[in-house]
Amino acid sequence: MANTTVRTDKEIIERILTKAVEQILPDKESLEKKLYSGERLNIYQGFDPTAPTLHVGHTVTMRKLEDFRKLGHNVIFLIGDFTARIGDPSDKKSARDSARKILTKKDIDKNLKEYTNQASSIIDIKNKENPVQVMYNSTWLEPLNFADIIKLASEFTVQQLLKRSMFQKRIEEKKPIFLNEFLYPMMQGYDSVMMDIDVELGGNDQLFNMLAGRDMVKNHLDKEKIVVTGKLLTTAQGDKMGKSEGNMIELNNSAQEMYGRVMAFTDDQIVEGFELLTSATMSEVEKIEKRLTANENPMLLKKELALQLTTELKSPKEAKAAQEYFETVFQKKSSDTELTEILVTNKHYPLTELIVELDLAPSKSQARRLVEQGAVKIDDSTVNDWQTTMSLTQPIILKVGKKLLKVIHTPQI
Repeated sequence: MANTTVRTDKEIIERILTKAVEQILPDKESLEKKLYSGERLNIYQGFDPTAPTLHVGHTVTMRKLEDFRKLGHNVIFLIGDFTARIGDPSDKKSARDSARKILTKKDIDKNLKEYTNQASSIIDIKNKENPVQVMYNSTWLEPLNFADIIKLASEFTVQQLLKRSMFQKRIEEKKPIFLNEFLYPMMQGYDSVMMDIDVELGGNDQLFNMLAGRDMVKNHLDKEKIVVTGKLLTTAQGDKMGKSEGNMIELNNSAQEMYGRVMAFTDDQIVEGFELLTSATMSEVEKIEKRLTANENPMLLKKELALQLTTELKSPKEAKAAQEYFETVFQKKSSDTELTEILVTNKHYPLTELIVELDLAPSKSQARRLVEQGAVKIDDSTVNDWQTTMSLTQPIILKVGKKLLKVIHTPQI
């Protein structure tokens, strides 16, 4: 691996610098200079196994990891099996949910089992010429004693950590900030030190933690770490789509589920979907945008997006079958399936309450039984948790038994 040749392919470098990029710090020119220097860089992104599956939002920067790997750089796929126990703070609306649940080691080990297999749909992890290193941050974080932690903590001030926007939001809303959440940026930052990182990738919501690592790399290694944040996949209302929000497309979804969930995107998400979630070039994305503004039927473009994404994450055969299923069930309406559009005024519903309100079950207890029996699907994905709260920031396809409903939120009916 040490003798791997570093390439300076202009097309790949341009893609790294521009496609689905939110920010490059300190600046784009610094990274560009390093990429053309021929120096072999240490690149990483961390994935905390707080859920049993990765989702398509993760693929935005995973595609960049693969581009760095293709150029010959040392790419590290870091599984945050220790930081997952701490819990990076979220910005959920309820006080109860804003602090993440503390997971046990057993929970984490169960969650991370499929991470590298799922990532392999985007990253050629086991490539013979330049394989990706899969590492676990428990390797260096777990052995730290209390004196070590105090010493690392002395590199930060309370004022510095309180600048994090979600902490400011918690203070304004009089919600608690737990000490373990305060320590999270320090722990993630220490990952960069221990791996001698030159470039860290992550979603824009990770910027604060990534900058903490930038400071620590400067303190410990006396070098400048470059931070690249990818754009976040959002709903039409600008809300993040991810595992904390429960509205993501999971990498372990079936091809039918993936295709159907993309088809539930709003028209405003089509261009963003091509840029963030597929291998489409920026020139191809621009053509999609022009077709949309030229009043081409958005449904056709959405079907192209669903087919391309499903093909790239599953297979051409599975994607084609998923498209045929969608056209039969949702567009042509097969004879044994009923599809009706329903308008509702609330944006958030407990699933059992929604099922009862739509007259799909006579009571919440019966709705719960239907969920537990596997008879309830959302966008063709079986729901296993009857306590799920539905977010109707975009239309959903709700299936109970053989009955299909397209549920759409509207402020007024």
